[in-house]
Amino acid sequence: MSAHDADPPDQPPTAENLSPKQESPISRLARIITKAARFQGDAHGLDNGEHAALARLDPDAEFRPHQIAALSRALVYADLEPENWQADTWRRWAMIAHGMALAGHDHSRRLGQQLSAAGVSESRVTKLLTARGDAFRQLVPRLLRLLASKEGQAPNWFDLGDLILNQGRDEQAAETIRLRIAGSFFSAEAKKPKH
Repeated sequence: MSAHDADPPDQPPTAENLSPKQESPISRLARIITKAARFQGDAHGLDNGEHAALARLDPDAEFRPHQIAALSRALVYADLEPENWQADTWRRWAMIAHGMALAGHDHSRRLGQQLSAAGVSESRVTKLLTARGDAFRQLVPRLLRLLASKEGQAPNWFDLGDLILNQGRDEQAAETIRLRIAGSFFSAEAKKPKH
């Protein structure tokens, strides 16, 4: 069980309410990617070129040297240890880092609530939650670009990142995450005023 699974469903974990040892890898990575570097070699943020390299990265294509450098730096600064990872693990974390660079990170609400607030259609959410394998990996970047186009609609990477990391590896955990996303989406949709 991850540290944030124990939190109440309406209160996602934040970097502020976790000690550095408890802070999740996703939270650390989001902090590194979404915070600009203050000076050359700053371990608390990426410079503009590194951020742009991650935003342009295609997790399913061959990585370019500058993209691998930016991704590696972000992962290492987030206290992850990618040197012994398999290619699949690199691809999963690359998708998360790319998404954070592209669309940001907002942990104030559940992903389902954010999708509802962004006006994402029920059919698109259903496709995301029922997709597996290659179909899932193709849908995530489309969803991220949609969210990035909506002002103030950054995704909650505690939900989406955990789904990316568990999908196809630990289907029981992935299904729990899918149900949490669906529950918060349909709950938020039900609360919207009817026209």
